[in-house]
Amino acid sequence: MSEYLLEAHALHKVYRNGEAELRVLKGIDLTIEKGRIISIVGPSGAGKSTLLHLLGGLDTPTSGEVILKGMDLYKLDDDKRAKVRNEMLGFVFQFYHLLPEFTALENVVLPILIKGTPKKGASDYAKKLLQDVGLGERLNHKPSELSGGEHQRVAIARALVNEPEIVFCDEPTGNLDSKTGGEIQELLWRLNKEKGETLIIVTHDEKIARYADRIIHIEDGVLRGA
Repeated sequence: MSEYLLEAHALHKVYRNGEAELRVLKGIDLTIEKGRIISIVGPSGAGKSTLLHLLGGLDTPTSGEVILKGMDLYKLDDDKRAKVRNEMLGFVFQFYHLLPEFTALENVVLPILIKGTPKKGASDYAKKLLQDVGLGERLNHKPSELSGGEHQRVAIARALVNEPEIVFCDEPTGNLDSKTGGEIQELLWRLNKEKGETLIIVTHDEKIARYADRIIHIEDGVLRGA
């Protein structure tokens, strides 16, 4: 068994449109240890989000491999990879992706019900997570009744509900003002310390990047000084 929680080897991503070709990632090699906070930074169009999506099993590489706890994600069929994503990985996005017709509690509980946890136990644990992120009084509010910072707190609780090995965050403070963004950063760092979560964060936020355990710079699809 590898000492690393997550590995990428010779990872390439190419988009083709007829004869036109856009090479987004150009042979990424990367290893990540358990319990670390990793920030991925670089200019717009550098390949940051593409790399995060490939590491999280959300897209398919043109070539190369991603190894999670000894499993090659892209040798799994779509159903098995979806099961790994639900049970072992969590995701927090810039635009939250909450279901508007569901309450905060229902949004958080859904992934754990998909996993097959009994409804009562799932609901109790989701309530505890929402309390942990400061939303114990907002359980039954729908997204339209929540602020942007509260949206992101719900999204973080949802990402944690299946106790994932890694939480991937794509610009988690990108839609928030600086004060609220700072609160979300502090929340993520606290959860890393309390729960031992490995965080991989794509960000333009200098504060998040500066206080990560490790900064990975990507430019023109290539890692710089990683």
